[in-house]
Amino acid sequence: MKMALQDNTIRIIEADNVQFTVIKSWQKMRWDKKNQMLIGTADMELLDNLAGICRLPPAIEGIRQRMHAVQDAVDRERVDQDPKPLYDFPVKVPLYKHQIRGADMALLTFGMIEPPKGGGGNR
Repeated sequence: MKMALQDNTIRIIEADNVQFTVIKSWQKMRWDKKNQMLIGTADMELLDNLAGICRLPPAIEGIRQRMHAVQDAVDRERVDQDPKPLYDFPVKVPLYKHQIRGADMALLTFGMIEPPKGGGGNR
C-alpha cells in the first residue's frame, strides 16, 4: 500500500483486498474510480486507524503526532483550574477564566501558537 498527503487530503493506492475492505469499513475515505485510489481528509481518527494497519510514512506520522500534541494541549487547557493566557490578548478588561480557556484552546486548535512543551500545565 502506498500513500501520499497533499493539502490535508490523503491518497492511497495499491491497497490489497483486506486493507481496502478495512479502510472502506471506516467510511472515512471514498474510492476514486478514475484514478484508482482511495481519497479522504487526513484527520486524527483516520491517521490513527491507518497507523493501526500499516506503518505510516515519516512525514505523515509526524503530522499525526503533531495533531495528538495539539489535542493533548487543548484537553489540558480545558480542565485547567487556573488558566494563564498563552498570548497577551488585546483587551482592556481582565478576562474571565472560561474566556482565557476558550481563547487559548482556539489559538492551539488553529495553529496560531505551538502547544506548550511538557504536559503538566507549566507554561
